[in-house]
Amino acid sequence: PGSVSAAFQEYLQHLGLQDFPCGLGSWNKSRCNARRSSRAWPAGLEEAVPPGEESPEVLLELLRFQHSPWALPPDCSPQAQRLREVVVLAPELLRGSRVSQLVKSLRILDKGVEEVDEGLLQFQQLEELILSANHISRVTSAHLPRTLKVLELCYNDVGDLQDLCAQPPPELQHLGLGYNQLCGPSQEKHLTVDFWPNLVSLDLSFNSLTDLLGLVSQLTTLQNLRILLLQGNPLALIPPYRGFLVDSLPKLSILDDIYIWPEERQQFQGLAGQPELIRSEARLVVSIGEMKGLPNPEDFQQLEVACEGPVITCSYCVTYQF
Repeated sequence: PGSVSAAFQEYLQHLGLQDFPCGLGSWNKSRCNARRSSRAWPAGLEEAVPPGEESPEVLLELLRFQHSPWALPPDCSPQAQRLREVVVLAPELLRGSRVSQLVKSLRILDKGVEEVDEGLLQFQQLEELILSANHISRVTSAHLPRTLKVLELCYNDVGDLQDLCAQPPPELQHLGLGYNQLCGPSQEKHLTVDFWPNLVSLDLSFNSLTDLLGLVSQLTTLQNLRILLLQGNPLALIPPYRGFLVDSLPKLSILDDIYIWPEERQQFQGLAGQPELIRSEARLVVSIGEMKGLPNPEDFQQLEVACEGPVITCSYCVTYQF
């Protein structure tokens, strides 16, 4: 599937919501017809089941019994099981897009999704959206439900945050952008309180961000930020990297999965006021150990002394690509 909506429909088919014991069929037709016509069951006959049909209790037991042919595999999420049970109790939800209105957490991992499409707006109660390990390069914020609190996009191809920040979900608390294609310094301007007023957790790890000073100047506006991941970026190679962040963001609790203790914060006190220590350069020392398959330079030195004939000179070039 190319879109989130298509992947969700494929997921529903995998759950078998349209098939027995879920869905609409001969096993529950009288109950569905009664609800459709808004006619209540006669008093005292709520549990009466017509011949050839099954009660909701029996259908639920078929879903819950681990050895039942209709039971979900053990690796399925509790949310999937609850969704099937809700459909058994209220099969009329399968009409239209009413099922999507029940979903609060949606996880679509490694399904080849390339587009966050407009169909996502049908999830009117969605709070958590996990789209890791797909092929998403662009996220249009107008297609995201306003109720969203968690958005996880790690292991994708996101290289620009402009579309995501056009109309971002105002209540978002976690934004996961680790292992993407973000490059500095053009993206830092999208990481301010103007776009993310309630952000508590931000994952930017393993991108290509290089401007530590520029990034920190924007992150200081996020007054609710408590968890930050920046490891794996070139800017993390700067020697005073951790100390500068710890002192610059006094409300931060966890940096790169490591808790910030009061002793560490005291140790780096005042470092934020010394930006001259942040240099955009690094020195790398490479030591070459044993090399095989090359002539020994000492043999050529002996040849120059003992022989008057022509001398063969060899030179080698070692290239490091970063």
